[in-house]
Amino acid sequence: MVKVAIIPARGGSKRIPRKNIKDFCGQPMLSWPITAAINSGLFERIIVSTDDSEIAAIAEQCGAEVPFIRPSSLADDHSATVPVIQDAITRLNLATSNQVCCIYPTAAFIQATVLQAAFELLQQTGADFVMPVTEFSCPLARALNLDLQGRLQLLQNENENSRTQDCATHYHDIGQFYLGTAAAWLSPKAFYAQDVRGLTVPRYLAHDIDTPEDWKYAELVFSQLTKLAKIAIAENEN
Repeated sequence: MVKVAIIPARGGSKRIPRKNIKDFCGQPMLSWPITAAINSGLFERIIVSTDDSEIAAIAEQCGAEVPFIRPSSLADDHSATVPVIQDAITRLNLATSNQVCCIYPTAAFIQATVLQAAFELLQQTGADFVMPVTEFSCPLARALNLDLQGRLQLLQNENENSRTQDCATHYHDIGQFYLGTAAAWLSPKAFYAQDVRGLTVPRYLAHDIDTPEDWKYAELVFSQLTKLAKIAIAENEN
């Protein structure tokens, strides 16, 4: 069964201009997910779908393929992920049984081991999709609304006296990757109408980078994790 990674990296980011190839901790952002995909040893092909020639060149330098240029109709601010992946599957002429992993170009924290675990979970469960998630840091039952006058209200008043430890645990998408069969990607069903399984990862690896503030925070965490990893390697060698 062929395993293909598809990284959708358009050139027109607005909130962080050129964010897909902007320097992140010493390398173009796009290089980090490409390297993780390569290091996982899973993929026969790692494809970058882009409308941008500079992104294409950097993707190829990092070890990915750019066998086609994405049409501008699928590269504007309103382009959703699923149609972009469907376009790539069609252009690559993939069999419906092939496993396709959409990896976001800003997934700097993606781990090869997490990708491997996702493929194992997909195989074990026979699900349509597997995606990484993490726990909300605060229970949603304690969520607050802040009105225009600065007044706070609980969104769920019945939880006012609930203890944090008694509240249900909820999870959120961390914006790293979505793994499924080509058939699931091409299905007319809505994404969450299919069998989607969650793979839980720790919060320190969960950083969805959408704003300049997200970027700065992510660089601080990434630098610290890199430093700790180097220390651990040095200690093991000694």
